[in-house]
Amino acid sequence: MYGPNHQQGHNSRLNGVAGGRAMPQMLYNTYVQPQGAHQHHTHPQHHQNLQQDHTTHNTTPGSINHSGFSASLGPNVSPFTPSNHQNGTAATTRSTQGQQQYSEHWTEQMKAYKASEQAHTTMTEQHQQHYYARTKASENKGIGPLTNTNPNESVDGELEDRGRPVNFDKVLDRQDWQMIDMSGQGLKNVSAPLFDQYQFLTEVYLSSNQLTSLPPAIGQLRSLRLLDVSHNQLTYLPPELGMCTPLRQLLLFNNLIRDIPFELGALHFLELLGIHGNPLDNDVKTKIMEEGTKEFLNYLKETAPVPAPPLARVPITIQEDVSPDKERIRVMSWNILCDKYTSGVLYGYTPASCLLWEYRRDNIMKEFHDNDADVICLQETATDAFEHFFSPELGKKGYRGVFYPKTRHKHLTGKDKEAVDGCSIFYKSDKYILLDKQLIDFRQTAINRPDFKTAEDVFNRVMPKDTIAVYCFFESRFTGNRFIVVNAHLCWEHFLPDVKAVQTGILMELVTKQAERYTRRPPIPIEEKQLTKSAVEDGQAEAFPEPLPSQEYRSNTDIPLLVCGDYNSMPGSSVYELLEKGRIPPDHADLRGHSYGNFTRDGIEHPFSLRNSYAHLMGTPDELTFTNYTPSFSGVLDYIWYTTNTLDVVELLGPPDAEYLKRVPGFPNHHFPADHIHLMGEFVFKTKKEKKALADQKG
Repeated sequence: MYGPNHQQGHNSRLNGVAGGRAMPQMLYNTYVQPQGAHQHHTHPQHHQNLQQDHTTHNTTPGSINHSGFSASLGPNVSPFTPSNHQNGTAATTRSTQGQQQYSEHWTEQMKAYKASEQAHTTMTEQHQQHYYARTKASENKGIGPLTNTNPNESVDGELEDRGRPVNFDKVLDRQDWQMIDMSGQGLKNVSAPLFDQYQFLTEVYLSSNQLTSLPPAIGQLRSLRLLDVSHNQLTYLPPELGMCTPLRQLLLFNNLIRDIPFELGALHFLELLGIHGNPLDNDVKTKIMEEGTKEFLNYLKETAPVPAPPLARVPITIQEDVSPDKERIRVMSWNILCDKYTSGVLYGYTPASCLLWEYRRDNIMKEFHDNDADVICLQETATDAFEHFFSPELGKKGYRGVFYPKTRHKHLTGKDKEAVDGCSIFYKSDKYILLDKQLIDFRQTAINRPDFKTAEDVFNRVMPKDTIAVYCFFESRFTGNRFIVVNAHLCWEHFLPDVKAVQTGILMELVTKQAERYTRRPPIPIEEKQLTKSAVEDGQAEAFPEPLPSQEYRSNTDIPLLVCGDYNSMPGSSVYELLEKGRIPPDHADLRGHSYGNFTRDGIEHPFSLRNSYAHLMGTPDELTFTNYTPSFSGVLDYIWYTTNTLDVVELLGPPDAEYLKRVPGFPNHHFPADHIHLMGEFVFKTKKEKKALADQKG
């Protein structure tokens, strides 16, 4: 948050410091609506009381009394003075500490109110519209970058390992202005294009008009830091305003607002909620006066009723009329958000109850149950969660798991070691046999490459990141099909695209080499693949199908491959290009200027024919536009890639309910237990052109 110096600077701007007078309307970094013909606008319902308040607000902090200021919030109630007290004297029953805290919050409120009142008087009585543009002009000489709303700016310590991507890829073109001032124009409505086309705005002034409502589209201003709608005739606030989570100041002085929507509890960065001059409920006024904006918004967030759940995600059929003879496999990938990363710094918009691991893990298990995947790839699985929760709970449903933590666990002990997260793969043991499992330690592999030993970027950029990948080699018990499943989690920092490309290059290089070895893997004897009879629900015994011989694969690219995980890379990145096209050149923009041995000399490549499974939905109404959904970022980071020569996509799990998202600034929440959503795809194994079993199956 900002310190006292920031607040002081802002107040001087609101009060119109020297240099703000007689400035032209076309201002640096500011857009001013051209002044058209409009009627002079006043507020008869508030004006008299505003004049009364001029003297009252000069009362010293020590004389401020609860009942007095509670009354002053009503537009038709006389403000408090010592003579208004029941016994005719100033109240002295509060403790000194209580008075000091009470006055601290309310003094800030009244300081902003008086500044707003001065601006209103200037515009309505002196006919000087665009008050804020004029006073702001002296501060905005020159063209600057967009205001940073990165939530990671205050993240330190261990949370650096989690962080969160920010929509830097989606930043709008350089703007010569980031503020719009339409104050004092007599406006009765605000058109939707303001919110549709100017989403880069950080400050919006609509004060001293005749607005009776704000459109729900205001929720699209996801960079907004200040909104001033004081001195209007607003009777309510749209719940969508809670989508504007970067807001630091929301000024609503002198309106007709009676209720504050619970959705505003998501505005966890808000420093000042200006409510004076509104007929709010006395309890609401008192809470804001005594505890301040932060505590009030936290109260809204934590006491808000659970919203209606979204519509269920609908499976989308990609391929119909698939032969029943072909083997199917259902694969899920999900970054489940490790418990130790659920910081209030990153997830201040989420109710505390929704961040509790016990609550989230139950919802995660419900998704496992509802989707019934054959293979589940999880990122950010904590060591203790794998050992003490997922393994036993999924074990009851017939799953077995493979887990590797990040390499830092080697240097930790006790609870710190148990809290380290990593990647896990669960599989149905009655369907598949685990033939091999491998950890990919990106930095250990990098430091051991001969061509990397003299590359400074390896030490400075790759080595500090200990994210990992895991891959498993399976065989289907009954069809003999063999396949590889990769589960990777790359570093999150947007400023390390070269590191992500190198990590992906290392990943695919190792999988390529290991897949070559797997082609020489001996068959499994039939008797080892058989399962004993199991009881079905009606109590009757049922025999499993007779297993078929292990399949033969002549080359590494013949083995079906599924590459899952959180790659922290958008479509169009070097990581995406490498996986999709099989190569990125050494002069790729993400590698340019860096030194990574053969990677930056020859480029990075792999031999597999991979396709993003969800690419089938691109350009359709069912397109998945995000896999990670937070106030500062909404985009696709997670993937299930498959080799097109060995597998076909049959079905994909569709996107979340779009209507539901209009009032949800980010995940996790009551219905989504992580900030990422899970991906789910059903695939079929293609029929091999030559079906030839490995010799001597009978062992």
